Amino acid sequence: MFWLKKQSDALQTCEPALFASLLYFRQVPRSPRLGTCSRAEASPVSVLRSPESPGSAAGGEGTQTALEPGGGRVGVRGDPTAENPSNFTAGPSCTPPPSVFTLVYRHLASAAATLPRVVMSLRRLAWAWPGPCWWPDLRRCRGRGALHTAPAARSDSSTLGFRRALGFGDRIALVDQHGSHTYKDLYSRSLCLSREICRLRGCADRDLREERVSLLCSNDVSFVVAQWATWMSGGIAVPLCRKHPQAQLEYFIRDSRSSVVLAGPEHVELLSPVVQKLGVPLLPLPPAVYHGAAEDPGEGRLPEWDWRDRGAMIIYTSGTTGRPKGVLSTHQNIRAVVTGLVRKWAWTKDDVILHVLPLHHVHGVVNKLLCPLWVGATCVMLPEFSAQLVWEKFLSSDTPRINVFMAVPTIYSKLMDYYDKHFTHPHVQDFVRAVCEEKIRLMVSGSAALPLPVLEKWKGITGHTLLERYGMTEIGMALSNPLTAARLPGSVGTPLPGVEVRIVSENLQKDGYPYVVHAEGNEEDTKVTPGFEEKEGELLVRGPSVFREYWDKPEETKTAFTSDGWFKTGTGCTHGCSCIDSLRLCSHDTPAQQLVTARRWGSGLSLFLIACLYF
Repeated sequence: MFWLKKQSDALQTCEPALFASLLYFRQVPRSPRLGTCSRAEASPVSVLRSPESPGSAAGGEGTQTALEPGGGRVGVRGDPTAENPSNFTAGPSCTPPPSVFTLVYRHLASAAATLPRVVMSLRRLAWAWPGPCWWPDLRRCRGRGALHTAPAARSDSSTLGFRRALGFGDRIALVDQHGSHTYKDLYSRSLCLSREICRLRGCADRDLREERVSLLCSNDVSFVVAQWATWMSGGIAVPLCRKHPQAQLEYFIRDSRSSVVLAGPEHVELLSPVVQKLGVPLLPLPPAVYHGAAEDPGEGRLPEWDWRDRGAMIIYTSGTTGRPKGVLSTHQNIRAVVTGLVRKWAWTKDDVILHVLPLHHVHGVVNKLLCPLWVGATCVMLPEFSAQLVWEKFLSSDTPRINVFMAVPTIYSKLMDYYDKHFTHPHVQDFVRAVCEEKIRLMVSGSAALPLPVLEKWKGITGHTLLERYGMTEIGMALSNPLTAARLPGSVGTPLPGVEVRIVSENLQKDGYPYVVHAEGNEEDTKVTPGFEEKEGELLVRGPSVFREYWDKPEETKTAFTSDGWFKTGTGCTHGCSCIDSLRLCSHDTPAQQLVTARRWGSGLSLFLIACLYF
């Protein structure tokens, strides 16, 4: 019975009937190869948790079986005989080995107990599986959709993040200057605002049919409610930046042909002259968006649409080489990015991320907001970046306690400047490092190249090697360093789930193929064409995260892709054939200036890339 009580935490995911049956067989011995020791001689067992086990970050007890990262059974810490049962000698207080019936029952029960974890792993694999290399080419023959558009992994409404909120109920979703907000609060407030949007637009069927809705909100709950309300109404969200001048805001609203503009009360004065000039209705967000009581979601159920290929969001590029272009992503594009990052970075509902970035770029909207909301985690939002407040959040023992942080290199530099000025005592520095190492599991840098001195100094301060990743507005996130394995300084890692990359050059022979492939790879492997190791080429990207189109710019969209559906990043590179291969940056005129390198791991070639473009 002692063993069964120790196993109770591990069996929480089992069916109640199975757990009850295990309690009934309370004389089951501890191991099929070992005798059952008396309770007096049994001692508590310290355990190793698997990466997916609850509480693994804290290293607590509760699961008796020790697991390797791959899930293999290793043994029991504190029991020297567990890894080598043949060394065990039955003592005077031990009973004989169990019967055959008991052994069979125990193995069946063990299999049933691990079934939920296996199912969840298979689901994650299915959501993010890129498929064979020829799959996207076959999709072109299905008629509907753009040439480069990959089909959705699933066809139901789980594509939508706000649908998942219903399953998280009273869990805390956001914490901001207005207080704490549950997932139920977010859903019900978004539903109410959706009704107002549809009433304003005269949509009796509550479907805007991809009308654009511009959003100008502060970094708080209002952004999520406005975004979800737009999606619930069948519209496309167009996030605006509150620091942009009126002329820039006017361009975005006019270019997107927004049918309505949502604005927080603090931004109404800024937008009023703009919307009056354009003749676009302005809907100020009501107080209920910030403090409204949650209502029964069943009172206003949404229409069932096929959301996969519907437009979800338009984010404008920085406009380095011309006027900013609106990058239109579908719900499936966003879902592909989110699920890829959730899998790669092991997001769980127990995570708490500190949000300090603007909400008109992929980094702030998708990586730092939609990812935690997808899994039921908590996002703590600051109105704007403050080095003092960030350090206070890192070191505070208040709940929810921060364990994930993402920022751009300039923010890490400012945090280190504050550290140098205020944390001068050695004991304080030791405390800071200890807290960061123990309480924070992940720190990410992106949107710009991370200087090596910043990487090294931050590691000395916090004990964390910043995880670098790469993406673009058009492709979402494409590459990431590993979560647990060693990270190569100056690299942004390997392709994310579902992402494929190529290095190509123009085919001068014109024999029916537009280009020659030098190298091609995905999350699993990369193939290099013999004889092209030192040839210059361009980096191409393909996958379900790649955007649908540049808004209202069909020619620019067409020229951005190859004839077989690969997005052209404009990055020139070459491939070396040494032990540590390199893909060097070549001169080009595009704003997406990246340095690409590659490194051999085993029999495959993993691609790396450093981004120098803020997105």
